[in-house]
Amino acid sequence: MAKKDYYETLGINKGATAAEIKKGYRKKAIEFHPDKNPDDATAEAKFKEAAEAYEILSDDNKKARYDQYGHQAFEGGGGFGGGGRGGMNMDDIFSQFGDIFGGGGGGFSGFGGGGFGGGQQRRVKGSNLRIRVKLTLEEIANGVEKKIKVKRKIQAEGTTYQTCGTCNGAGQVTRVTNTILGRMQTASPCPTCGGAGQTIDKKPAGADGQGLIVKEETISVKIPAGVVDGMQLKVTGKGNDAPGNGIAGDLLVAIEELDHDTLQREGDNLHYDLYVSLPDAILGASKEIDTVTGKVRIKVEAGLQSGKILRLRGKGIPSINGYGKGDLLVHVNVWTPKTLNKEQSAFFEKMKDDDHFSPKPERSDKSFFEKVKDMFS
Repeated sequence: MAKKDYYETLGINKGATAAEIKKGYRKKAIEFHPDKNPDDATAEAKFKEAAEAYEILSDDNKKARYDQYGHQAFEGGGGFGGGGRGGMNMDDIFSQFGDIFGGGGGGFSGFGGGGFGGGQQRRVKGSNLRIRVKLTLEEIANGVEKKIKVKRKIQAEGTTYQTCGTCNGAGQVTRVTNTILGRMQTASPCPTCGGAGQTIDKKPAGADGQGLIVKEETISVKIPAGVVDGMQLKVTGKGNDAPGNGIAGDLLVAIEELDHDTLQREGDNLHYDLYVSLPDAILGASKEIDTVTGKVRIKVEAGLQSGKILRLRGKGIPSINGYGKGDLLVHVNVWTPKTLNKEQSAFFEKMKDDDHFSPKPERSDKSFFEKVKDMFS
């Protein structure tokens, strides 16, 4: 089933300001909060949908990608989630967006309940890792699986943990205040365990203060066809481990597009400059050109004019949104020799006044501006 539009999820317009986005999320979060809707699976799902929408729209970079590419900007193979929180549990949501409710840890009450969490342990998430992957135009056009070596922190073998004595394993300390709206409970990460709910009991030599060591790991990353320079993909759970029973962070993969020797990319379309000699332009010829799937031969018709654009449909880049492929636009340039020998000069001197060589543009011979207009139509 297709995902619901993030703006629609928060009940806001596409041009909403940062303040309006936050206000929209707070309204939905309060409406579907677990304290207000106990044991209501539908409300819980809507609460998570609102959190996912807010995570994307509150981040300028993610919002720009979503506005341009929709949900496809954060989807791909091999475990990519792109930033969405569809699989995130409630503790993660509160730890990420606790400021929305006015508290440091995010749990709150005031609807007659005892506050979300009620002794549940808050799970800490490990830090994310970022890596840049360089791709050729051919790899972008066809999709590719990359093997990437990453140094990440993992829990050291032999490390054991014990329940934090300050928060009794909850990972957070709470404070209850009475307001005109009712009893409000706010929470903040435990200062002793940093929110993990556990402290180190034993750790082997070489492990850091959280019981983690650095290890190099080879990770397989499936990159879908049609990605663009600057796009960021996410491999869930391949960032740094968190101590204790925490959740591993994510590996964020930034795409860098390498320049091609002969092809230029413009969105999903590609451009190729084809230079032909004067005899070939007059007599016609068969020419070999580059595409992202290999070389192909095209026919140059006799009498071809310089500036002509030949369109090879479907020979461009696949749309990241799955809407087919772009085209390859071949720009024909008739090459004029800069020097001639005596015999060649004599021939063209003779042809200079020949009526057959005089320019006679027809209505079908479009102007430069018309060609540019057709190129983008």
